[in-house]
Amino acid sequence: MDYQYLGKSGLKVSRLCLGTMNFGTTTEEKDAFRIMDAALDSGINFFDTANVYGAENRGLTESIIGRWFKQGGGRREKVVLGTKVYGSMHNAADGPNDEAGLSAYKIRRHLEDSLKRLQTDHIELYQMHHIDPAVTWEELWGAFELGINQGKIGYVGSSNFAAWQLAMAQCAAKNRHFLGLVSEQHKYNLNCRYAELEVLPAAKHLGIGMITWSPLDGGLLGRNALKKLPGSRSDKIGDKINAQRDQLEQFGQLCEELGETQDNIALAWQLANPAVTAPIIGPRTIEQFESTLDVLEINLDESVLKRLDEIFPGPGGSAPYAYAW
Repeated sequence: MDYQYLGKSGLKVSRLCLGTMNFGTTTEEKDAFRIMDAALDSGINFFDTANVYGAENRGLTESIIGRWFKQGGGRREKVVLGTKVYGSMHNAADGPNDEAGLSAYKIRRHLEDSLKRLQTDHIELYQMHHIDPAVTWEELWGAFELGINQGKIGYVGSSNFAAWQLAMAQCAAKNRHFLGLVSEQHKYNLNCRYAELEVLPAAKHLGIGMITWSPLDGGLLGRNALKKLPGSRSDKIGDKINAQRDQLEQFGQLCEELGETQDNIALAWQLANPAVTAPIIGPRTIEQFESTLDVLEINLDESVLKRLDEIFPGPGGSAPYAYAW
């Protein structure tokens, strides 16, 4: 397993990040335990979750991770843990402050609740799940600084931010002599390359590590997308598959020539990008997890990267050069 610094921090994380959104919903607790154990055994030290994960039972995924930590064996000590705050937890006691957002009130309360569910006293990476335009950076950085000073947060990250919002965040942090953001979690894959226009260049310039979510575009770039297997995600994204059938067939043919699966080529494409710190993998089964590890042995040469660009054209580079002189 290779490791990389997370943004401008001194924290090293594995090149694959274990996503846990399926834990407690499509993946039973005992299977989630097996996957997390296998992740550690393979060298993956970077785990990502969120307080809202668990479908209608929000907080369930964090609780499962907490019970896994409770088994001991150095599990907690070996994990660089990231969770998120923003969404509603459907807590009637919070009244109007239960709505989605990032007030200092909410950050404090939700941090404490996440720590209890996760059965830990600190979180390495506390991430804003979305931007909240109603909250100033003075309020935000004040709340996060408090958590850091208390030893409950190691670093702060963002998710789903625009490039200009990343710039504003870092400017406000610099004025406070504060480290600011060390990561941005963003949707990025072969089929969704908008981040190349501004977010990826901004993150690189500002020293923000890029963690990518939905690297397989919800299964569209997976090995079973064209097979329509019962119970597979292809059943749910039929319209998208039909609209892009020609592209997906070309992609499948290229992967067949390479002797690799579509999902692993889609992940290898991300790992070949120096702007990407770690894509988030979201296995539902131990078998899916084990097959994903093969991506670490794949090296894509320039000719393959060029063919992928031809099949899935990006925006043409960064702004403004992608569309102007």
